[in-house]
Amino acid sequence: MAATKWAAAMVAVMVVVVATMMPAAEAQCNAGNLVVCAGAIIGGSAPSATCCSNLRAQSGCFCQYARNPAYASYINSPNARKTLTSCRIAIPRCS
Repeated sequence: MAATKWAAAMVAVMVVVVATMMPAAEAQCNAGNLVVCAGAIIGGSAPSATCCSNLRAQSGCFCQYARNPAYASYINSPNARKTLTSCRIAIPRCS
């Protein structure tokens, strides 16, 4: 029984160590956080304060999302640019 608890503790420590070793940009890039912007990006409605906040937090990820075929059409859309402008976020120049 003690060996099982020790093994579980070691696994927990390893998870924490691996999580802290991940680069910050990778750890923060989560397209799911932008779901609150769907109405603005897809439908053209005004972005909410939460949407703008999440966009700011994810701004370092925009080029990564733009290169991803699953997100490219949304990220590169006129409504996405309009949303960024409404939130006063610079439109990135991706190479």
